[in-house]
This record gives sequence, C-alpha cells and structure tokens, in this order.
Amino acid sequence: MALSHYLDITLRPDPEFSPAHLLNALYAKLHRALVHLGTGDIGVSFPQLPPQGQHLGRVLRLHGSPEALQRLQALPWLQGMHDHLQWSEATPVPPHAQHRSVSRVQAKSSPDRLRRRQMKRKGLTEAQALAQVPDSARETLTLPYLDVHSSSTRQRFRLFVRHGPLQAHAVDGLFSAYGFSPNATVPWF
Repeated sequence: MALSHYLDITLRPDPEFSPAHLLNALYAKLHRALVHLGTGDIGVSFPQLPPQGQHLGRVLRLHGSPEALQRLQALPWLQGMHDHLQWSEATPVPPHAQHRSVSRVQAKSSPDRLRRRQMKRKGLTEAQALAQVPDSARETLTLPYLDVHSSSTRQRFRLFVRHGPLQAHAVDGLFSAYGFSPNATVPWF
C-alpha cells in the first residue's frame, strides 16, 4: 500500500477554543470517519510536533493513496468544523521524504486495574496482587496526547502518540481506525 499523497488540515486561530480542544474535536471526527471506511489505508502524523510538550501542534497530516484520501474527503466528516480549519488538496509526497511510524502508546497507569487483572488471570488473592503490583508501578507518560472518546466503549481517554525514529525507507502495513501503526511508516518531511 503506497502512501504516495498527503493532505494537511491546519487549525485556524480561534479566540473561543484552544488548539488542543479543536484538535481533539477534529481527531474524534477523523476517528469516526476511519471506522466508517474500515480500510486501514490512511495514516496520520503531526508535522508541527513541538520538540517537547504534550500538545501535537496545529497541523494534522493525512497520508494515503489519492483514492484513499478521496474516499475520506467524500464523507461529510468535517461537518461543523469548516470555520475552524484550513485544508490542502491531496498532494504528492516530496521525493526526499524520510519515513517514521506514528503509533499509540498505552500507559499501565492504574495499579488497581493491574491488580484486578493479576487476580483474574493468575487467581491471586487481593493481598498477593498488592504485593506483586505496588502503587509505585504506576506508569506516567510524558508523550503528547489527544483526549478522545472511544466509538466502541464510549469512554473518554488520553491517546498518547509516539513519532518513531526517522527511517530512510518506507515500511508498508495497515493503520488502525486512529490512523496509527506500530510498524507501518508514513512519509515525514
């Protein structure tokens, strides 16, 4: 699957909404559209990713073939957000582009949840699970994130995003309904 084209969606400055709020809303709409398409052929990246911090910038870049991006654009997924966005046409990826994976990272943030899992899977008592999973087992991520609602569970959660190391060659693969893949790469330029 060749990610030969891209299009950028840029958040316009808005006095009422923060860039993070607008990006969360945009991303929720994108997620629903990708679930609807169910093809796994569109990847995402955040090309204005700041060097540090927990925000992802003001640009959401979509990667895919011209046909995949056209199928997405044919859906009314940006309804209600047009005043907040500026988007480009699907454009060929520059020939000098490097590549990188963009993936979701999940923290093991709840020791209570880990204990319950140990009790269920290994048949441990509460005291045994507490001994195996102390409160210090909480993992805290410092990666940038989006606040999203799961379309399957209807729960709100933080979706932490990792941009992998730059690579000289593309790696093909499928993308999730969030546009991420732990292995497949997107062009980076």
